[in-house]
Amino acid sequence: MRVFDAPRELVFRAWTTPDLLARWWGPEGFTNTFHECDIRPDGEWRYTMHGPDGKDYPNYSVFADIVPQERVALDHKSGHEFRLTGIFEERGGRTKVTFRQKFKHAHEFEAARPYCEPGNQQNLDRLGKLLEELTPQA
Repeated sequence: MRVFDAPRELVFRAWTTPDLLARWWGPEGFTNTFHECDIRPDGEWRYTMHGPDGKDYPNYSVFADIVPQERVALDHKSGHEFRLTGIFEERGGRTKVTFRQKFKHAHEFEAARPYCEPGNQQNLDRLGKLLEELTPQA
């Protein structure tokens, strides 16, 4: 969970605009190449994450649920299977983002846990940096 000093509309846009999503998605040092990014229920998202170590990580997900300015949920189908949900709540001009990741199999969660938890925190850090760039200063 993280609270960002940005309006909910902007946070939702950062999650649902492919060019913006590509700028922050993934842990620190990763970049992305999006091959397909159809952000709508049942839309497919195929992309390759490029690690700082030079390795490529192909990913395939299907968007499960999109509620404008409230929620984005996707099912990650490649590698470890999980449902990732971003929930956006208005907090007086700021936005609380709840980032949930539920694995299909407990043993896959345990295998991914050592890199998943810090990676998700880095993911939210990168989102915060993008939101700072996009939010007009008073």
